[in-house]
Amino acid sequence: MKKATAIFLTVLLLLATAVPAFAADNRYTITNPYADVDWDTFNRYKADLHSHTNATDGTNTLPEMVEKHYELGYDILAVSDHGTTSYSWTEQNVVPAIKFAMMFRRGLSTVETLDESGTAANGKAYTVTTVNGDDYYAQTGGKDLLRVPFAIENNPTSFNNAHVNSFFVDYGNGILGGTSDYETPISNIDALGGVSVINHPGEYTSARDEVYTADAYDRDNSSYDYKIRKFENLLMQYPSCIGIDINSKGDSRTRFDRKLWDIMLTDMAPAGRNVYAIASSDAHNLDIVNSGYIIALMPEKTSSALQACLLSGNFFAQSRYIGNVDELAAYADGLLAYADVTAQTLGAEMKETADEMTANIAENGSQGAIYEFDEKASAAYIDEITVDDADAEITVSGTGILYVRWISDGQVVAEGNSIDLDECENLGSYVRAEIIGEGAVTYTQAFLLSYDGMPEANVKSVTDLGNATSALADSLIKALSALNPIFKVILSMLGVI
Repeated sequence: MKKATAIFLTVLLLLATAVPAFAADNRYTITNPYADVDWDTFNRYKADLHSHTNATDGTNTLPEMVEKHYELGYDILAVSDHGTTSYSWTEQNVVPAIKFAMMFRRGLSTVETLDESGTAANGKAYTVTTVNGDDYYAQTGGKDLLRVPFAIENNPTSFNNAHVNSFFVDYGNGILGGTSDYETPISNIDALGGVSVINHPGEYTSARDEVYTADAYDRDNSSYDYKIRKFENLLMQYPSCIGIDINSKGDSRTRFDRKLWDIMLTDMAPAGRNVYAIASSDAHNLDIVNSGYIIALMPEKTSSALQACLLSGNFFAQSRYIGNVDELAAYADGLLAYADVTAQTLGAEMKETADEMTANIAENGSQGAIYEFDEKASAAYIDEITVDDADAEITVSGTGILYVRWISDGQVVAEGNSIDLDECENLGSYVRAEIIGEGAVTYTQAFLLSYDGMPEANVKSVTDLGNATSALADSLIKALSALNPIFKVILSMLGVI
């Protein structure tokens, strides 16, 4: 009897000690934005979701913009001219009032289109074909370049660059105005079943004008707090607005927008709302075309697959530029800590630019320099991201990965290809990875976390003044749309269209 009692008590003791260990291993629920990706069969498509032609304020024609992207190996291109919807590459759309207004910035330039077949500037034959409703451009012996349907940059005449890109639905063509008014385009696009993204928020918020990271998006500043709340309310209300542009066009205006991204994730992730990050070129000329882009993880190259990809977060953002001196210095330190020669070389280059930025700030109050990756070098190639719920680990695997750091609630909580959540201090409601390769920085989407004691959501309502501001600021601008027939005649006489 005593022996049986002893055995029973021993079993109870073992169970008592085992339960906490089991609970610790499973105390995190990780929402993986890449859960639906089949890493063995899905393709990786390079996509630019933001570019311009001389149909509005770009300096290059549509054929030139398409051919440049094709030359650089792109798979997907959105020509998102201001207030001018992309309906076709063989019959380019022009909104006369917008084209007329933009001529005062860019001068006279003739709008050109592609033919169904022809010869590119490099001498190769090309074709534009339509398959199952999707348009593809291809040169002889090359792969197809998919046109993103109905791409457009909304709020074309906004006085504070409150721009919204949208895709897949016909909204915004010829609609002028938009100063401070994000909700009108976002709500209409959502109702129609499209996808939208908030472009380069640092322009609208004026964060681009700050010198120090600490000052950008400082919530003690009522203007910043209002604009942060405004964005958060829009994303909570309209799920088809997938997120924000966090690095584009050389990063001078978006260099603090990763901070905004982290603030929004910190506030919204506990409520289950992810905020996806976009990188783009916002190319108005050919020189900046390859500055930023996304890598879309999709089973096929179609517009329907792209729409599903964007809505689910099955993509990475990549940029060849870093404009934030604090980030750059941290990347340099991380790279220099490795014995790898390539990491050491890249780290030394980053440190040199970071030191130059710091010196410029001390001397004249502006950083005056931006780090640019070698355009001939390759970005990291992500083979797979694995999430081990039992061990609370996330691992990034691939080639060309030199340094990885993990961010949670705006703080670096781990370094290396893997993160063990149980070993992280100051862990918040999400983690995301920044991956440095020789040719670019790669941003993963955020992995949302749920666990006992996690931070609470911090989303508060705000009175959005966008509609009222637009009504006051844009009344005369909006009246120009009625003059489209007159502007069309003038442009035709000038030989522009």
